[in-house]
Amino acid sequence: MLTQKMLDAINEQVNAELYSAYLYLSMNAYFQNKNLPGFANWMMIQTGEEMAHAMKQYNYINDRGAKALLKQIAAPPAEWKNPLDVFNNVYEHEKKVTALINNLMDIAIKEKDHASQIFLQWFVTEQIEEEKNAGEIVEKLKLIGSDTTAIYILDKELALRAPAPPQGGPA
Repeated sequence: MLTQKMLDAINEQVNAELYSAYLYLSMNAYFQNKNLPGFANWMMIQTGEEMAHAMKQYNYINDRGAKALLKQIAAPPAEWKNPLDVFNNVYEHEKKVTALINNLMDIAIKEKDHASQIFLQWFVTEQIEEEKNAGEIVEKLKLIGSDTTAIYILDKELALRAPAPPQGGPA
Protein backbone atom coordinates (compact mmCIF):
# COMPACT_ATOMS: atom_id res chain seq x y z
CA MET A 1 0.00 0.00 0.00
CA LEU A 2 1.21 3.48 -0.85
CA THR A 3 1.45 6.07 1.88
CA GLN A 4 -0.53 9.24 1.21
CA LYS A 5 2.71 11.17 0.73
CA MET A 6 3.96 8.68 -1.87
CA LEU A 7 0.59 8.55 -3.61
CA ASP A 8 0.37 12.33 -3.84
CA ALA A 9 3.91 12.53 -5.22
CA ILE A 10 3.34 9.88 -7.89
CA ASN A 11 0.04 11.51 -8.88
CA GLU A 12 1.95 14.77 -9.33
CA GLN A 13 4.52 12.93 -11.44
CA VAL A 14 1.78 11.52 -13.69
CA ASN A 15 0.72 15.11 -14.32
CA ALA A 16 4.34 16.12 -15.00
CA GLU A 17 4.76 13.28 -17.51
CA LEU A 18 1.51 14.24 -19.25
CA TYR A 19 2.75 17.84 -19.40
CA SER A 20 5.98 16.56 -20.94
CA ALA A 21 3.99 14.76 -23.63
CA TYR A 22 1.96 17.92 -24.21
CA LEU A 23 5.14 20.02 -24.44
CA TYR A 24 6.75 17.69 -26.97
CA LEU A 25 3.53 17.60 -29.00
CA SER A 26 3.63 21.40 -29.11
CA MET A 27 7.25 21.21 -30.28
CA ASN A 28 6.16 18.72 -32.93
CA ALA A 29 3.62 21.25 -34.20
CA TYR A 30 6.30 23.96 -34.25
CA PHE A 31 8.62 21.80 -36.36
CA GLN A 32 5.84 20.71 -38.68
CA ASN A 33 5.05 24.38 -39.26
CA LYS A 34 8.73 25.03 -40.03
CA ASN A 35 8.79 22.17 -42.57
CA LEU A 36 11.29 20.16 -40.54
CA PRO A 37 9.70 16.70 -40.59
CA GLY A 38 12.70 14.94 -39.03
CA PHE A 39 12.67 17.23 -36.00
CA ALA A 40 8.88 16.80 -35.86
CA ASN A 41 9.35 13.01 -35.93
CA TRP A 42 11.78 13.16 -33.00
CA MET A 43 9.24 15.16 -31.00
CA MET A 44 6.34 12.83 -31.85
CA ILE A 45 8.33 9.82 -30.67
CA GLN A 46 9.26 11.73 -27.53
CA THR A 47 5.57 12.50 -26.99
CA GLY A 48 4.80 8.78 -27.12
CA GLU A 49 7.58 7.97 -24.66
CA GLU A 50 6.28 10.53 -22.18
CA MET A 51 2.76 9.16 -22.49
CA ALA A 52 4.14 5.67 -21.81
CA HIS A 53 5.94 7.00 -18.70
CA ALA A 54 2.70 8.56 -17.45
CA MET A 55 0.81 5.33 -18.02
CA LYS A 56 3.46 3.26 -16.20
CA GLN A 57 3.02 5.51 -13.18
CA TYR A 58 -0.77 5.58 -13.50
CA ASN A 59 -0.88 1.77 -13.65
CA TYR A 60 1.52 1.49 -10.72
CA ILE A 61 -0.80 3.59 -8.57
CA ASN A 62 -3.71 1.33 -9.48
CA ASP A 63 -1.64 -1.84 -9.01
CA ARG A 64 -0.84 -0.71 -5.47
CA GLY A 65 -4.55 -0.42 -4.67
CA ALA A 66 -4.64 3.36 -4.71
CA LYS A 67 -6.46 5.83 -6.95
CA ALA A 68 -4.84 7.88 -9.67
CA LEU A 69 -6.05 11.46 -9.68
CA LEU A 70 -5.74 13.35 -12.93
CA LYS A 71 -5.22 17.07 -12.72
CA GLN A 72 -5.31 19.90 -15.21
CA ILE A 73 -2.36 19.99 -17.60
CA ALA A 74 -0.76 23.39 -18.06
CA ALA A 75 -0.56 24.81 -21.58
CA PRO A 76 2.93 24.47 -23.05
CA PRO A 77 4.73 27.16 -25.06
CA ALA A 78 3.99 27.18 -28.78
CA GLU A 79 6.81 29.28 -30.24
CA TRP A 80 10.59 29.17 -30.15
CA LYS A 81 13.33 31.15 -31.87
CA ASN A 82 14.90 28.24 -33.75
CA PRO A 83 15.73 24.53 -33.42
CA LEU A 84 18.52 25.24 -30.92
CA ASP A 85 16.10 27.17 -28.73
CA VAL A 86 13.68 24.23 -28.84
CA PHE A 87 16.33 21.69 -27.88
CA ASN A 88 17.75 23.92 -25.16
CA ASN A 89 14.21 23.85 -23.75
CA VAL A 90 14.07 20.06 -24.14
CA TYR A 91 17.38 19.65 -22.32
CA GLU A 92 16.35 21.96 -19.47
CA HIS A 93 12.98 20.25 -19.23
CA GLU A 94 14.60 16.80 -18.98
CA LYS A 95 16.89 18.06 -16.21
CA LYS A 96 13.77 19.25 -14.37
CA VAL A 97 12.11 15.85 -14.83
CA THR A 98 15.27 14.18 -13.49
CA ALA A 99 15.00 16.32 -10.36
CA LEU A 100 11.33 15.33 -10.00
CA ILE A 101 12.17 11.63 -10.32
CA ASN A 102 15.02 12.00 -7.82
CA ASN A 103 12.59 13.67 -5.42
CA LEU A 104 10.19 10.76 -5.82
CA MET A 105 13.01 8.36 -4.98
CA ASP A 106 13.88 10.45 -1.91
CA ILE A 107 10.25 10.20 -0.75
CA ALA A 108 10.20 6.43 -1.36
CA ILE A 109 13.37 6.05 0.70
CA LYS A 110 12.03 8.24 3.52
CA GLU A 111 8.70 6.38 3.50
CA LYS A 112 10.58 3.03 3.50
CA ASP A 113 8.57 2.06 0.42
CA HIS A 114 10.80 -0.59 -1.10
CA ALA A 115 8.39 -1.45 -3.91
CA SER A 116 8.30 2.17 -5.06
CA GLN A 117 12.09 2.39 -4.88
CA ILE A 118 12.36 -0.59 -7.21
CA PHE A 119 9.67 0.84 -9.49
CA LEU A 120 11.36 4.25 -9.63
CA GLN A 121 14.81 2.86 -10.40
CA TRP A 122 13.74 2.34 -14.03
CA PHE A 123 12.86 6.04 -14.29
CA VAL A 124 16.15 7.11 -12.69
CA THR A 125 18.01 5.14 -15.35
CA GLU A 126 15.70 6.39 -18.13
CA GLN A 127 16.46 9.99 -17.25
CA ILE A 128 20.17 9.44 -17.87
CA GLU A 129 19.29 8.50 -21.46
CA GLU A 130 16.80 11.36 -21.83
CA GLU A 131 19.32 14.00 -20.78
CA LYS A 132 22.08 12.45 -22.90
CA ASN A 133 19.93 12.40 -26.06
CA ALA A 134 18.75 15.98 -25.66
CA GLY A 135 22.23 17.20 -24.76
CA GLU A 136 23.78 15.60 -27.84
CA ILE A 137 21.31 17.33 -30.14
CA VAL A 138 21.94 20.67 -28.40
CA GLU A 139 25.67 20.27 -29.03
CA LYS A 140 25.09 19.37 -32.70
CA LEU A 141 22.88 22.42 -33.13
CA LYS A 142 25.51 24.64 -31.52
CA LEU A 143 28.06 23.35 -34.03
CA ILE A 144 25.64 23.86 -36.91
CA GLY A 145 24.75 27.44 -36.04
CA SER A 146 22.67 28.93 -38.84
CA ASP A 147 24.00 26.62 -41.58
CA THR A 148 20.78 25.63 -43.36
CA THR A 149 22.45 22.74 -45.18
CA ALA A 150 23.55 21.25 -41.86
CA ILE A 151 20.04 21.77 -40.42
CA TYR A 152 18.69 19.88 -43.44
CA ILE A 153 21.14 17.01 -42.82
CA LEU A 154 20.29 16.86 -39.11
CA ASP A 155 16.60 16.89 -40.00
CA LYS A 156 17.20 13.81 -42.19
CA GLU A 157 19.08 12.14 -39.32
CA LEU A 158 16.28 12.84 -36.83
CA ALA A 159 13.74 11.44 -39.30
CA LEU A 160 15.38 8.04 -38.79
CA ARG A 161 14.47 7.88 -35.11
CA ALA A 162 12.02 5.07 -34.53
CA PRO A 163 10.02 4.31 -31.41
CA ALA A 164 12.11 2.27 -29.00
CA PRO A 165 10.92 -1.27 -28.41
CA PRO A 166 9.52 -1.85 -24.93
CA GLN A 167 12.31 -2.57 -22.49
CA GLY A 168 12.40 -4.10 -19.07
CA GLY A 169 10.99 -2.20 -16.20
CA PRO A 170 7.52 -1.38 -15.03
CA ALA A 171 4.71 -1.95 -17.48
